Amino acid sequence: MKFHLQFPELLQAFFTDRLINQRQASSHTIASYRDSFRLLLQFAQQQIGRPPTKLTIEDLEPGFLGSFLRHLEKDRGICARSRNVRLAAIHSFFRYVALNEPAYCALAQRVLAIPSKRFDRRPIEYLTRPEVEALLAAPDRATWGGRRDYTLLLTAAQTGLRVSELIGLRCEDVALGTGGSVRCRGKGRKERSTPLRKDLLIALRAWLRERAAGPSDSLFPNARGGPLSRDGVEYLLAKHITRARKQCLSLTKKRISMHSLRHAVAMDLLQHGVDRSVIALWLGHESVETTQVYLHADMSMKEDALAKATPTKARCGRYRPHDHLLAFLKSL
Repeated sequence: MKFHLQFPELLQAFFTDRLINQRQASSHTIASYRDSFRLLLQFAQQQIGRPPTKLTIEDLEPGFLGSFLRHLEKDRGICARSRNVRLAAIHSFFRYVALNEPAYCALAQRVLAIPSKRFDRRPIEYLTRPEVEALLAAPDRATWGGRRDYTLLLTAAQTGLRVSELIGLRCEDVALGTGGSVRCRGKGRKERSTPLRKDLLIALRAWLRERAAGPSDSLFPNARGGPLSRDGVEYLLAKHITRARKQCLSLTKKRISMHSLRHAVAMDLLQHGVDRSVIALWLGHESVETTQVYLHADMSMKEDALAKATPTKARCGRYRPHDHLLAFLKSL
């Protein structure tokens, strides 16, 4: 009789064999999947009354998983996008289960049929050039921390790097001189180089001279010399945004994050006529379709299109169905 792996063994093998050995998933992916299953196991222990090591694959049937997803939204207050992230981790696990334990294929197919939840897509929040300039003027460059913050924000505002890419930069990743650039590793372990403008090149040269660190040391360290954390970057941004809002009132109406600076770079390139495929390469997008969101956000391009449209002088008529069946369908 063939021995079937049980849920604890399958879950451990999913992380060690599938994610780490086969896919070589990033630490961010592993942490996200880990948190998803910690939430699931805690919910299962409360609802079923058994410790996680005693759970079975059959316990994780679609009805139970649906209750778990509703619990995340209603009790923990997460948004639909975050709910879909947790579901993606569950889907990935059950694809592994179906591959390695065919006896559970029917259950896996039912779980994989749980759909992602649709959500409202709001226009992206980005900063205009005057707003970026107000933010860059906020750090006090008479202090070490102010010079670091100014250089970091200027790098983000001109390169469009993600927060994870910014805090992961090392001194050796900056190439100075003619044709200066900064090299980073983005999502999917894709490396890319971004060219630097003259003002950013000057700022980075001065900062590296003051930093006086080794090639492998963090480019933007914290007060203790270690790399800045994501929370640390958001904290210093919030501090400078508070000061910048006193000089630029339009900032008071916006919720600003580091990703807003990334959006500002994309919108600036788009408004200057740069092709979407180049913007996708600049930002490290997986697909050009990801850049489509910036077209929807650019009101000036829509206004230009409206101005080019010739208004018609024809009188608009109203269609009236002459058949009772068409009239019925029209009334629905």
